[in-house]
Amino acid sequence: MWLTILDYLSASMSKTRNAKFKIGQVVRHRVFPFRGVVFDIDPQFNNTEEWYQSIPAEVRPHKDQPFYHLFAENAETEYIAYVSEQNLLADTSGKPVRHPQVAKVFEQDETGDYRPRNSLLN
Repeated sequence: MWLTILDYLSASMSKTRNAKFKIGQVVRHRVFPFRGVVFDIDPQFNNTEEWYQSIPAEVRPHKDQPFYHLFAENAETEYIAYVSEQNLLADTSGKPVRHPQVAKVFEQDETGDYRPRNSLLN
């Protein structure tokens, strides 16, 4: 029997997961010692196959989960990271993130959370 477009869309949507973390949230890596602020979210893997294959097979995450773009930092440096949801945890340290792009894109509210600057919403 042929699938209708509605059946197809319904099946596709059931595979899409909602993101656990949100734009502006501070997260940390489950294994490696870095943390960062989420600035973009892909509903599923959206990077190059070369990048994906460079991850050792024994720790390579599956592609059908949200992937997060982070303004990341570790003890030595700041950088941009692309991380699967399964490898992230909420960072509850309350410490500010020192990555220089954070202040350009976000502002901190009274609770210490980050939210996009209004000027970027225009």
